[in-house]
Amino acid sequence: MKSAITKLILALVAMSIVTGAAVAQDATEIMKKSHMAYYYAADDGVADVTMTIIDKKGKERLREFTMLRLDEVDGGNQMYYTYFKKPSDVSRLTFMVHKNPDGNDARWIYVPSVDLIKPISADDKNSSFVGSDFSYEDVSGRHWTLDNHTLKGDSTIDGKAAYVIESIPKEAYKAFARKVSFIDKETFMPLREEYFNKKDKLVKIFTADKIDVIDGITTVTLRSMQDVKKNRKTTVDFSRITYNRGITADMFSERYLKNPPRQYIK
Repeated sequence: MKSAITKLILALVAMSIVTGAAVAQDATEIMKKSHMAYYYAADDGVADVTMTIIDKKGKERLREFTMLRLDEVDGGNQMYYTYFKKPSDVSRLTFMVHKNPDGNDARWIYVPSVDLIKPISADDKNSSFVGSDFSYEDVSGRHWTLDNHTLKGDSTIDGKAAYVIESIPKEAYKAFARKVSFIDKETFMPLREEYFNKKDKLVKIFTADKIDVIDGITTVTLRSMQDVKKNRKTTVDFSRITYNRGITADMFSERYLKNPPRQYIK
């Protein structure tokens, strides 16, 4: 009798371990699908962007720029190019990223006022992107393999059924100690993300405020990042979005930091 009970307990323990591993695997797969849908749509893309930075008093500052993206490998190496148009203090400023999931991303910024191309070190990736509430890394995304993911349950965001997933960095990470994501069950778009610090205090909130279908591709066309501590917010509105434009890798070189590709930037 004792042997049978022992066997039953061991079987239940083994089952719970297998179930836990399956849940972890499911959560990782969901986050992978979300990252692919959000950051790797089509082979490349071009969009005009209006960024609005709103301080705690409600005062607004605008940034207008064009963004180009090229995927070298789906879920792998990727390149971004951002050319600022307005206002005058950031006009002609350019920002470029060579995303490398297997190592540190390479980032550069060109400051036209001093005619300087400056590399952005890995330590600066969580710094504010041109004074906004988005960081440099928020622009190109944090790869799903850098965190451990756990499926916490289900929820509903603006009428959309969503997975609730907690992500904890595998290594100490400056931007957050844990993140809770609400992933649309149908499109795998991130509908909301909540970032917590080491004291488990909510510090930032991302929301996908508008989602459209463009060229058959589900696209977040309006997104926001709220800095809870500073009581400020940044919205990013995408327009004139096009996909599969035939962008080539040579456009993501230092040469184009100073001389933007005019066929894509009007």
